[in-house]
Amino acid sequence: MQPTDKQGGAALLLLVLVLGVGAAAALIGAFPRPSEQARATHSGVLVARAREALVGYLLAHGRLPRPAISAEDGRESPTSCADAAACTGILPWVTLGVDGADDWGKLLRYSVTPGYTNAPVTPYLVLADKKVWTRDQDDNIRYRVGQPVCDPLARCAVAVIFSSGKRNLGISAQGVQQANEASNNLDEQNNELATDSFASRAVQTNPNAPGGEFDDLVTWLPVTKAIEVLKLISKR
Repeated sequence: MQPTDKQGGAALLLLVLVLGVGAAAALIGAFPRPSEQARATHSGVLVARAREALVGYLLAHGRLPRPAISAEDGRESPTSCADAAACTGILPWVTLGVDGADDWGKLLRYSVTPGYTNAPVTPYLVLADKKVWTRDQDDNIRYRVGQPVCDPLARCAVAVIFSSGKRNLGISAQGVQQANEASNNLDEQNNELATDSFASRAVQTNPNAPGGEFDDLVTWLPVTKAIEVLKLISKR
């Protein structure tokens, strides 16, 4: 029996689809996947952009945003956060208009000084409370921002933003808590639970290094920058 025109047309369409899929696969294969270094670099850019978005938000609203409602809802929480724990969570990416996840599909984390989330902010009456520290090769803690106890002279940060990096911990863009595949990553474990004291170190893959392996990407909003922005607002 001879094929009908409809059968012939269907066969031709199927052949075109198969060829199209093959061509698409070949085209995708022609572009190499981003290297881990490229992903880390771009994730660092995303963290930096989030920090700049915080500066813009502060300039526009006279305060900083609260953490996101949830991992699924990137708007800032409508509820005031009265303490450091309540003011620590997920970056409110929708409110800030930035990417909410890094290149490994993990949501960016965010911790903000409670007093800076309520306008108007009087900087000399609100104490920035975020500390950032590192370790030297002898396992001594060195503060990059602030000191063990923040005070008006310590110049602690008003907010911290970080990516959990490729390995270990963090929360996926689907809201799933990621496993810890290491045992000695003390500083990553600290950042996972921290509300006011964060570790910031160079990438380390050696589990026996001080603080263990580490690939978090950490940045912060200095109190000096926040005060500068608030001064501009006061002159309007």
